[in-house]
Amino acid sequence: MNIVIVGLGVIGGSFGLALKEAGYPSVFGLDCCQDTLDKALAMGIILEGSCRGEDLLPRADLTILAIYPQDVKRFLLEHRNHFKPGSVITDVTGVKMPLVAALDHLLPEDVDFVPGHPMAGREKKGIDYASAKVFKGANYLLTPIPGNKEENIQKIADLAISLGFQRVRRITPADHDEMIAFTSQLPHALAVALINSDQPGRETGQFIGDSYRDLTRIANINGELWSELFLENRHALLAVIESFDQELEKIRQALLEEDQETLLACFKESSRRREALDAQ
Repeated sequence: MNIVIVGLGVIGGSFGLALKEAGYPSVFGLDCCQDTLDKALAMGIILEGSCRGEDLLPRADLTILAIYPQDVKRFLLEHRNHFKPGSVITDVTGVKMPLVAALDHLLPEDVDFVPGHPMAGREKKGIDYASAKVFKGANYLLTPIPGNKEENIQKIADLAISLGFQRVRRITPADHDEMIAFTSQLPHALAVALINSDQPGRETGQFIGDSYRDLTRIANINGELWSELFLENRHALLAVIESFDQELEKIRQALLEEDQETLLACFKESSRRREALDAQ
C-alpha cells in the first residue's frame, strides 16, 4: 500500500515515524517546505518527497491529510483530479462538521474520504518535534459519513491500532465536535486564560507546583492552528464555556457567602467524577 502524508509537521511527521516503526515500507511525503522534506528523507520516514501533489497523489492508495482545517478544503479542491481512483483519504483535523459539509463539492465520486482524528499531539510545531511515541496508548476517533465503504473505515481503524493507538471509536461528526469542544478546546481555552491572567512582573515561576505546571502545559500553544479550531467550532465551544462559567460561579458565590458546605459539595462531586473517569 502506497501512503502519502500531506503536511510533515509535528503530526504528519509523527505519522511517518510511526508508520516506519510499524513496518510500512512505501510512505511518501508532500510538504510546501523543501527543508522539511529533506529532513523527512534524512530521518528515513519517507521514500520520496515533493512539493507538488501531482507527483505523488496519483500513486497513493491512502492519503493522510495532516494539515490545518482550512487548508484541507483548499487542498482537496486544488488536487481533486490528482487522486488515484478507488483510493482512500483521511485527515487528522480536530473539527469535522465544516469539512464534511463541503466534501460533496471537493472530491470525485471514486475517492472515499474517511474523516479521522488522532487524539494525540504536542504543543510544539514542526517535524523536529515529531515522535511515534505520542500515539502509544492514545485514542483515535473516526467520524464516518454516508457513502463511506465499510472496508475503508476498517482500513483506517486497523492502521490506527498498528501505530499504537489503544482504542478506536466511531462517532458522528456532530457528536465529535461537541465532545472535542469540551475535552480538548475548553481545556486549552482555560490554560490560556489562566496563564494570561497572571500579574505582569510577578515572579510566578518561583512559586508554582505541579498543579499550575500541569494546568498550563497546553498554554504553550500553536496559535495559528488553535485559532482556526476555535473559530471553526465556535458554537459548540461557546456552549461548553457557558457551562464552565456556571460551575465557576458556584465557587465564586460560595466564597462571597463564606459557604463551606457548598464548597465541600463541589469538591466531593469533582472527586467522584474524576475517579469515575479513571475507571473508564
